[in-house]
Amino acid sequence: MKHDPAKEQTLVVLKPDAVLRGVSGEIITRFEKVGLKIVAMRMLDVTKELAEKHYPVSREEWVRMMGEKTLENYEKYGISAKERHGTEDTLELGKMIREWLIEYMQESPVIAMVLEGPHACELVRKMLGHTLPLLAAPGTIRGDYAYDSSYLANKSARAIKNLVHASGTVEEAMYEIPLWFDKSHIFSYTRVEEKVMQE
Repeated sequence: MKHDPAKEQTLVVLKPDAVLRGVSGEIITRFEKVGLKIVAMRMLDVTKELAEKHYPVSREEWVRMMGEKTLENYEKYGISAKERHGTEDTLELGKMIREWLIEYMQESPVIAMVLEGPHACELVRKMLGHTLPLLAAPGTIRGDYAYDSSYLANKSARAIKNLVHASGTVEEAMYEIPLWFDKSHIFSYTRVEEKVMQE
């Protein structure tokens, strides 16, 4: 399938903390106001099977990167990963964080969406801000609605509560969307902004 940047699609999941804090509507509104089109949406309880597929252990580079970030954070605060978790191996630390993510996604229902629009993947990530809410700039979704840090999360042996998951790349979106939605649940229609942008 040929990629069309004008009609790019991305998966967005409002995580348990967004739902439990009652900020889902405000987050969705921000995506709509910028012109992104909701082409699929549902609320669901995430099964362990879905969470494991969404965060596959086979993505070793991603798993190791999470471990590296954790190790860097521990060093910054003078914490020994070896003492706390029994290892300094970035892959093992990453696998531990993956398990926390899987547990986190099952804490409450989530709201999953497919958003469509020009450069949707990049635009959504820009709107969300840094994945560590403490580092997210004011004006971004995480900067405005969250404050969690890797220090707080690691101290409590849990995932960082950063409100929203969004596909990092077009390739990632193409893998993730079919996990969450059947093709028959993704709609096609034209928003006013699309007509304006074409004139």
